[in-house]
Amino acid sequence: MSKRIRQVSQARVKRETRGVGGAQGAGGARAGWSFAFGRAAVTWLRALRGRTLALAAGSLAAAAALTVSAVLLFSPDDDRPAVPDTRARAYTDVDACLLTGDKGVTADSTAAAVWQGMQDASLKTHARVSYAPVTGEQSAGNARPFLNGLLQRSCDVVLTVGGPEATAARTAAPQYEKVDFVLVGDATRASGNVRTVAAGDGVRTAVADAVEHAVGARG
Repeated sequence: MSKRIRQVSQARVKRETRGVGGAQGAGGARAGWSFAFGRAAVTWLRALRGRTLALAAGSLAAAAALTVSAVLLFSPDDDRPAVPDTRARAYTDVDACLLTGDKGVTADSTAAAVWQGMQDASLKTHARVSYAPVTGEQSAGNARPFLNGLLQRSCDVVLTVGGPEATAARTAAPQYEKVDFVLVGDATRASGNVRTVAAGDGVRTAVADAVEHAVGARG
């Protein structure tokens, strides 16, 4: 009898133990599921927040671009800068170069009038024009390197203003027969590829005619 009681007690303890273990297993499963669900929810919320921020940033950028476009399109014409003419001026392959004293093309000087005449000729012939002053000692010897610089730049027409510059040009002219020399204010007579233009009133027009003639002879 006592043996049966012990067996019943042991059986009851086993059932209770299984019941407790089953309850703990179910509770553990529910706890694990809850934890996994919570992690998934947090991950989803973070991803949603990232996408929301990206969408918001994109919307703000698009709105800013539309605002700038609207301002540019509908702003008054007076407030917009003028669009420069993109058409480049076409030049002929002829260069007219001026050699002056150290003062250059200062206002109200003979060199300034000569430079204006060269520009007038450039408008008609489309020849390129430029000038270079002789710096340092104002002598024919010092002017010669500056003249050589113009000749090395392939100047087709060389004009000079000033005594030292004219002397250097007359000396170089026989060596550069394909170059036309125009000496302004020089009292010597024209010969070969050397032409002279008197200084004073009308020098601007005379220089323009001389350059036009030289350019036209090459065309």
